[in-house]
Amino acid sequence: MPSVTGLEGVIAAETAISLVDGENGRLLYRGFEAKDLAIHYSFEEVAYLLLYGTLPSEEELEHFSLKLKKSRDIPDHIISIINLLPKDTGMMSVLRTAVSSLGDSSFDWKPDVNQAIQVIAIIPTIIAYRHHSINRTDFPKPKNTLDHVANYLYMLNGELPSSTHVKSLSTYMILTLEHGMNASTFSARAVLSTESDLISAITGAIGSMKGPLHGGAPSEVIAMLDEIGTIENTEEWLRSKLENKEKIMGFGHRIYKTHDPRSVALKKVSQELSGQDPWLDLALHVEEMSIRLLDEYKPGRKLYTNVEFYAAAVMRAVNMPAELFTPTFTASRVVGWTAHLLEQAENNRIFRPQSKYVGPTE
Repeated sequence: MPSVTGLEGVIAAETAISLVDGENGRLLYRGFEAKDLAIHYSFEEVAYLLLYGTLPSEEELEHFSLKLKKSRDIPDHIISIINLLPKDTGMMSVLRTAVSSLGDSSFDWKPDVNQAIQVIAIIPTIIAYRHHSINRTDFPKPKNTLDHVANYLYMLNGELPSSTHVKSLSTYMILTLEHGMNASTFSARAVLSTESDLISAITGAIGSMKGPLHGGAPSEVIAMLDEIGTIENTEEWLRSKLENKEKIMGFGHRIYKTHDPRSVALKKVSQELSGQDPWLDLALHVEEMSIRLLDEYKPGRKLYTNVEFYAAAVMRAVNMPAELFTPTFTASRVVGWTAHLLEQAENNRIFRPQSKYVGPTE
C-alpha cells in the first residue's frame, strides 16, 4: 500500500530512463546494466545514452564531447556573482545561486538537449572556481584536451590526474548519474511541469540535493577508513566496534535488499586498480573483513556493501575535500535530471497532487 506521507510507493510518472530494482539488486540505464556501463564506457558515452536514448557512434561521441568542452567556461557575470558571495556560503548554495543566474531567455520553454549540455558542462567549472577562490589558490582554466572527469580533477588540483584516479572517479560519477524518481529528480520534474524553464528546474533540484537526507556525503565511511588506517589494524578495529554494538558504516541500503549494483561495479574497478592506490587496497580489505565479521556477529542480517562505502574509498583516493562530496554528486546527477526534464517536456502534464486535510472544520 503506497504511503501518503512522503509519497513512498506512489507512481508519479512513467519513464524510459532508468529502472531501480531494489529487490533484485539491479540498476538499468535505458535497458543497460549501469554497473556494466560504468566499467566499460566513458562518462561522455553514458551521459549521451541517458540524454539521447542510445549509445553514441564514434562520430556522435566526438561531436557530443566537443559540445561539452565548448560549454565549460564560466560567463563573466557568474564569476562576479560567485566572488560577491560571502566566504562562509556553502558550496551547494554557491552552486544553486550560480546555476540560477544562467537562466537567460535562451533557456525558455521548451527545454532541449543543447541546454542540458550547457548545464552539465559548466557545473564542474563552477565548483572548481569557487574551491580555488575560497582557498586563495590559482584556478586552472578548463583544459580542452581532457575529457569531462579528467578535466574536473585537473581544475580542482591544478595538475594532470593519474589514469587510476580518472578511472575511479569516472566509475563513481557514471554510477550516480541517475537513480529513478528520487527527491531531486521529482523536484526538477515538478518545477518543469508548470512549463517553467530548465534552469529553474535544475535550481530546484540542487536545492533538494542540498538536504542531508538526500545528498548526504559518505563522510562517516571516510572517517572510519581514516581511523582504521592500515590493513593490519582492520580486524581488531572492527571486532571492537561490533562487540560494543556500534554500527559499521557503509553497509545496508534502504532500497537495495541484496547487493547494491553500484557498489559491485566500484568494487570491481577497485580490484582492477589494486596495488595502484593504498586507499582502494584498504577499502577492499575492510569490506572483506566486515562482511565476514558481520555474518559472525549478526547472522542472517544480510548486510551488503552500499554505494557509499566505495564512494568514500574513491573520494579519499582522489583527495577530494569533504566539502566537495555532495557538489561532485551533483555534477554527475545533473545528467539524470536533464534527461528527466527532456522526457517530461515531451509529454508534459503539471504535477498537481492532493493533500488530505486533517485540521478543524469549525
